Amino acid sequence: MIRKEPGSRPDLVRVTFELPATVWAESVSLVGDFNGWDPRALPMARGRNEEGWHATIELQRGREYQFRYLVNGTQWCNDWDADRYVPNPYGGDNSVVVL
Repeated sequence: MIRKEPGSRPDLVRVTFELPATVWAESVSLVGDFNGWDPRALPMARGRNEEGWHATIELQRGREYQFRYLVNGTQWCNDWDADRYVPNPYGGDNSVVVL
């Protein structure tokens, strides 16, 4: 799930990316063109009383960003609530969030 809220400035959008608790994982990272596709740049958190994984970042309004979730450092997953999908060079699709 993706939630979009006003950011700290008018040109930014606060975006929360969430994966449900049904995704069993030791670790999940949010990876995309907003962080150079670096799997260490944005680890997702899961609190003791929370149902799923989440990460919140501020992104530039008026842009589109490709992203995927990296589960346990090996399994790539899309967000099925993404605004759209685009093919990637590895034979799959990337999720896209439109701001």
